[in-house]
Amino acid sequence: MIAGENEGTSGGNAELALNEDESLPWLEADDYEDEGGVDAARIIGFAAVLLVLLAAIIGGIWWFSNRGGDTELMADGSTIEAPAQPYKTKPADAGGKQFAGTGNVAPGVGEGKTTEGKLQEVKTAPAPTIETRTTEDKPVAVDGVGVQVGAYGSRARAEAGWVALQRQTTALNGVRHRVLKGEADIGTVYRLQAVAGDLSGARALCSQLKADGLACQVKR
Repeated sequence: MIAGENEGTSGGNAELALNEDESLPWLEADDYEDEGGVDAARIIGFAAVLLVLLAAIIGGIWWFSNRGGDTELMADGSTIEAPAQPYKTKPADAGGKQFAGTGNVAPGVGEGKTTEGKLQEVKTAPAPTIETRTTEDKPVAVDGVGVQVGAYGSRARAEAGWVALQRQTTALNGVRHRVLKGEADIGTVYRLQAVAGDLSGARALCSQLKADGLACQVKR
């Protein structure tokens, strides 16, 4: 009888062990659903805390801003001190500034009066006088024997020719010259002559000019 009971007990233990090792799908589904529900509750609670903190920050900012404005606008019952200078002063020229050329003409015109216009007298300045000198003025006579070195169409060109000849030769340094007006086949000419003291000096001067390559002719 004891042996039969042992066999029955062994069979029952085997069934319990089998039942513990087997997984129950419906129980596992319940566990997963419970874990998901806990996470959603945490998220909702965290969001609620954030909303409360945000509302507290906004309320604090509003309170501080209104408090500062009330302090600035608070009246203390004091009065504004008046300046030492008078509030209004009379101007030095109460009638206003008078400009030149104005007077009682405008009121008279408004009443129908006529006035004669006056023109300012303009003084004309005298025309400036310009002294003019012509190149045909009579030159100062130079005595001596002439050595002709050129002929030109005007006295001014003859004077310029003398300056050019002095640059070409040193034989004319310190030598006087003259310009003689004359007539030729081509018309009026101005003869340029170097002036020597005597005939021998004129010949010597002409020889020096020819040596430097310049044409000349002694005029007695």
